[in-house]
Amino acid sequence: MFPNALPLMRIAGFDVRLDWSWFIVAILITWTLASGVFPSYYPGLDTSTYWSMGVLAAIGLFASIVLHEVGHSVVARRHGLPIKGITLFVFGGVAEMGDEPQSPKVEFLVAIGGPVVSFALALGFAILAALSSTLLPTPILAVLSYLASINAIVAIFNLVPAFPLDGGRILRAALWHRRGSLRWATSVTSSIGAGFGLLLIALGVYSVLTGNLVGGMWWFLIGLFVRSAAKGSYQQVVLREGLRGVPVRRLMSRDPHTAPASITVQELVDNYIYRHQHKMLPVVEGERPVGCISVRDIRDLPREEWPERRVADIMRPCAGDNTVSPDTDALDAIKMMNASGNGRLLVTENERLVGVVTIKDMLKFLSIKLDLEGEGDLPLSGLSAGKGLIGRS
Repeated sequence: MFPNALPLMRIAGFDVRLDWSWFIVAILITWTLASGVFPSYYPGLDTSTYWSMGVLAAIGLFASIVLHEVGHSVVARRHGLPIKGITLFVFGGVAEMGDEPQSPKVEFLVAIGGPVVSFALALGFAILAALSSTLLPTPILAVLSYLASINAIVAIFNLVPAFPLDGGRILRAALWHRRGSLRWATSVTSSIGAGFGLLLIALGVYSVLTGNLVGGMWWFLIGLFVRSAAKGSYQQVVLREGLRGVPVRRLMSRDPHTAPASITVQELVDNYIYRHQHKMLPVVEGERPVGCISVRDIRDLPREEWPERRVADIMRPCAGDNTVSPDTDALDAIKMMNASGNGRLLVTENERLVGVVTIKDMLKFLSIKLDLEGEGDLPLSGLSAGKGLIGRS
């Protein structure tokens, strides 16, 4: 989900990363606090003091967001849910879960973990500020008061019952428990989340029109994010439930396009790459796969060598992350695609290439299955090998 995120630290066994977009909001928050918020509430201080307060408060805010996500992650790990890491990005933080909770109880406990931490932080900062009111200088007390209030706001905002916010997950757990259907519960809460996103967008437009440009743009962007995430979350659930338990052999193409090891690279490009429009092809001798060749391998070879060099000269061994057996669960296969970025996997049995499975094959199967179940209007175009299988909280 965040392929370019920078490793930052490790907390409670979880890797914490920074997405490049985080730097935008870090600068924006620091500037807003240093030039507007703190001077308004605490006049008479030096400009350098305000900027120091802004930097310290921004660091404290993002540390609080990390701890909020650690709260989710610790509970998730305790109940067997895989956590791929925690990433800070433009809208806050996300704990990347590799699967959906297996019961309404686990869903509730994972969802409530973050707000509990935020409320605890709010209370802790408030108590610290009160006890230190005569001991600490005004700038430090101001930062502590800000962190107390912003943690309370984070907790309250996340408890809005709109998926994928924590409150939406709590509501989903209740609906799931009542009806026994995760898909139905996700459909209801995702619709609420999409509506809440529209409300935030409208609030942003109103704020811009009334002169609050920065605040309005912020609400507008958050609304777009919530609306998009709500729709994507329902797609994730449908994808997981629709493909779980389906073997790859039911989805694969049994006559895959392959390339002989003996042809030249020029013949490969002209007669295979352009004709079949695949970026990666298995290389075979008879029915036995002997390697793989991709556009990247060809690109690294000087063009003047294409007519002389053979495919066998530049092919690579087929890696384990692009090869599966016919009995592999389709959900496991698409998780492999998600992890590696490969849009197609080779299907082998007894060292023979028996087929190729692609994300397109899976979505076609899922579309037919949804039609049979009366849900054929679900948009699946946003799902791809790099999307749709990373849970968020």
